[in-house]
Formats: sequence, C-alpha cells, structure tokens
Amino acid sequence: MGQDVAPRSRPPHERGRYRDKMQRCLDTFARMLAEEHFTFPRKHIGLEVELNLVDRAMRPSMSNAAVLASIDDELFTTELSQHNIELNVPPRPLDGESALQLEGDLNAHIGRAEAKAVGKGAQVAMIGILPTLGDEHFDQKWLTDNPRYALLNDRILATRGECPLLSLEGTGLPGGQAEDLHTYAESILPEAACTSVQLHLQVAPDDFAAHWNAAQCLAGPQVALGANSPFLLGKSLWAETRIPLFLQATDTRPDELKNQGVRPRVWFGERWITSIFDLFEENLRYFPGLLPETDDEDPMDTLADGRVPRLTELRLHNGTVWRWNRPVYDVVDGAPHLRVENRVLPAGPTVVDIMANAALFYGAQRALAEEERPVWTRMSFQAAEQNLHAGARHGFDAQFYWPGIGSIPPDELALRVLLPLAHEGLRSSGVSETVIDRYLGVIERRCVTKRNGSVWQREAVAAAQDRGLTRDSALAVMLGDYLELARAGDPVHDWPVR
Repeated sequence: MGQDVAPRSRPPHERGRYRDKMQRCLDTFARMLAEEHFTFPRKHIGLEVELNLVDRAMRPSMSNAAVLASIDDELFTTELSQHNIELNVPPRPLDGESALQLEGDLNAHIGRAEAKAVGKGAQVAMIGILPTLGDEHFDQKWLTDNPRYALLNDRILATRGECPLLSLEGTGLPGGQAEDLHTYAESILPEAACTSVQLHLQVAPDDFAAHWNAAQCLAGPQVALGANSPFLLGKSLWAETRIPLFLQATDTRPDELKNQGVRPRVWFGERWITSIFDLFEENLRYFPGLLPETDDEDPMDTLADGRVPRLTELRLHNGTVWRWNRPVYDVVDGAPHLRVENRVLPAGPTVVDIMANAALFYGAQRALAEEERPVWTRMSFQAAEQNLHAGARHGFDAQFYWPGIGSIPPDELALRVLLPLAHEGLRSSGVSETVIDRYLGVIERRCVTKRNGSVWQREAVAAAQDRGLTRDSALAVMLGDYLELARAGDPVHDWPVR
C-alpha cells in the first residue's frame, strides 16, 4: 500500500501547499524526461503477490502481525486487513531462464511463509478473493495497525460522505440462477478482499507509452484467462469480481459526483498516451490528495545540484490513484527508473499459473509495443475498457473486440493471436525456449480446456451443494480442497472437482 504517513490532522492550507508541491514535482519530472536523466541498463521484471491468512475452519485469520513477526523477512509486509500479507520478490532480468529461478524463489518464499503461519494457527491462501469472508470481517477494527491504513480509510469515507455501496449482478453457479449482491460496508476493508499479483516491467522513457498502451489492450484478455475471484460474501458474482469490487470499495464519489462525470480513483483511464508524463499530469489535474503529506525537498534544486530527486509527493499521490496499469517512478541505488505496473491479475491459484500469466503478459506486451502499426491505433480506448469489463464479468464466456477480427472469445483470441505474439515477444527478449514452452504451454492448455480458477471454484461449490451442503459449508470445503491442490502445484486446468 506504499509508504507510511503521520496520523495527524491537516489544516486547509496544507492541501494547497501539497498541490503546489505536486506541481513542482511534475515540473521536475518533465525536466528529467527532457534531459534524459533515466537509466535503463537492462530490462528487469518484478512481482508482488498479496496473500490471505485463514484458520483451520477456512475463515479469515486476523493474525498478520504475528505471522510476519515469525517470518521475519523484509520481503514480506503488511496489507490493508489483518488477514493479508504481501510478498515482494527482488527484481531480476527477464531474459534467459530467470523465470524458472523466479518460480523456484516464489515457491520457497511462500512455502516458508506457510510453515511460519501454521505455527501461528493459520494457513496461507493464494486466491483472488477469499470466499469465506463475511460482513463482520469488514469492521474497521480489522484494519492493520498502521497509521496509513486508518488515515486512508478515514479520508475516503469522509470524501465520499457515506458508506461504500457494494452492488453487483452475478452469473450464479453452473446450471443455477443468477445471483446478486447489494450491501453497504462500514469501511474500505472490502478492498482488502481483492488480493492480486502485480507485474512490474522496467522500460526506457521513450518506450513507456507503447508498453502502457499495449498493457491496456491486454487487460481484458488477461482477466478473462486468469480469473480466480468468483465469490464475495457468499454470492457467485463475476468471473473476476475483484475488478468491480475494488472500484466500489475505494470510490470517493457519491452518486451526485458520478452523475457529473467525476472520474473514479480506480481507473482504467480515458485515452491512449504518448508519454508517461500524460499519466502523472492526469493524476494532478483530476484527483485531490487523499494523503497530503509533504517533505522538505525542493526537487528542482535537488536536480540542479546533480542529485536524484525523491519526488515524494508525486509518488505518494500516484499510490492513491489505482490505475489497472500504473506508471511508477522509483529510485534504486541512486538511479531513477520507470516501470509499468500491471495490476489486473488475481493471486493464484498456483505459482506456475502466476508464472504463465506473467509470461503471456510480458511477451505479448513487448510484441504489441514493437508492431509497426500498433493495435491501439486501430482500436478505440473505449473498446479496450469494455474488453476489461467483459472479461471480468464473463471470463471465458466473454466476447472481445479485436482489430482485424471483430468479436472473438478470449480462448480463441489467445490461441490465434496472443500466444503467437507472446512467443515472439519472449524470444525477442532473449527468454529461453524452455521457459517459453513451459509457461505458454500452460496458457494454451487453459484455453483448450476453458478452465481457470474461477471455473474450478464454481464447479467445486456446485458439486458440494449437490451433495447437500449449504453455501457457507460448500465454500469452506471448496477452499480446503483448493489449498490442498494448490500445494500440490499442478496448474489449475488439471485440477479435479471432488
């Protein structure tokens, strides 16, 4: 969730000071781009995984403080709710067989976290939305003990002026009736139900716009192919319920502002870009500060002195605009760089599924970014956004628009277009054939079988209910089977329904 902030009240003039400082940061950033201050020695990737903690009854375990203390590893950190932790793996090159090493590292890190969690009476669950969450788990008392989370919760609720409304129309279980959800939350903790995998790609400034535009085009297919979040508060809703849930849980707009066209802070965007500057400029133009903290650095003076500015306000503000593909400015070992952070994918079901999703994204993104006639020049931005919502709602049953083809389901789009592009992009990045075959082969079989985590979860719950279990019991049984199969490590398209 980003850097810590001080838990104190802020007089009105501080908001103006923060806005002025943001503009100073933006002007400095523009100068850094113009004067080519950024380093790009080698293309690196990074990955974050958000995890759930559950007890023996498969209910949320509010034990992240104890589990993190037991893990005692700086790669693991807190998240919004006490039943969440996050793993941040060190960045590494994309080429060669680095992905196989990353898979091994992920398995080792998660295995170690699991062993420590068991010692605290908990288990680690890598799943898009924990299906056994109840309304009682959204009480503010379950916010992780960190001033940033409490302040963010208070600021969002105060800005909205009313409790968040969670309202979704779902598709129900296989062969069953449609289901819907309509409830109010007393906090922003429904956002903590959305556990994701975040993929980072370091890019050169001149290449950023093409890679971001390509990532936007891929968002819908990514979600449809990798969906793993069909249940929320006992209801069978969207294939990837995280997408609308994140928007609703953190929405600062009452209905009146929505009707005026005010933009949501969970945002796909509204146009193709020509520079990373476009995105940071939009952040300042459209979104007031939620956490208006300022530091003493004058970024322009820092740059003039030959040092690298922190751009603290620009980065903090960027962390409260939740784009599905977010621009990142960061400083590592004294050198500034830029990244695309892809945020649409759910956590899980297995490490190999995560790696397959990542390989498809990195490969197809590069290939699309390097096309002579880019796909986004032949596709409206609104079509890409509609693809995201169609993929999230319907999964494999979605219909996408794709230039030169028209309407096409996600499995056919992947087999005909995206997998060949991903092969091309990964080869161009110097990725070994062993890596390409292993991970893209998983995506191919997932498409052929039309089985992802969302499909398996729905089928497993339907089978449990057919045996006479209630919905709550069926969800708990399904989650127990899910964790057992996930530990075995086979990709989800091979999982049996018990």
